[in-house]
Amino acid sequence: MTDTSNLQDASVVVALDEGGRVAVLSSRDAPHGEIFLPGGRQEPGEDPEQCARRELREEAGVTAVRWRHLGTYAITLGSDARLSLYLAEELSLGPQELNDTEEDFKLTWWPLADAVTAAAEGRFLLPAGPLALLLTDRLLGNSG
Repeated sequence: MTDTSNLQDASVVVALDEGGRVAVLSSRDAPHGEIFLPGGRQEPGEDPEQCARRELREEAGVTAVRWRHLGTYAITLGSDARLSLYLAEELSLGPQELNDTEEDFKLTWWPLADAVTAAAEGRFLLPAGPLALLLTDRLLGNSG
């Protein structure tokens, strides 16, 4: 069994603007050109929503007024680590606050339907983004 002792709680965000576009990130370090949503590990003392707010601000330069919790899920068997997913709306844009390992993160804005299609095609780096997108799509009544 895989060692899960180093896994930490994390949050991932679907940032949806008034035009129905989603903040999507890319990086030269993605092995096959995959894309991903803003998110990351909780820092000491943070709750899941605080983590989501910080990661969105740092990675995308975005703040949001309206936050909706989409769900919290186990990361893997044998670990207490949890992954919390959020929908952020009523956005304000500012500068990205990238650290050394994120300096090549490129922000683009995709129509929600295109991001959901990319998720279905396996174009995301991590599974949390596709799950968050599908939950958002369903919440907004765009799918059955």
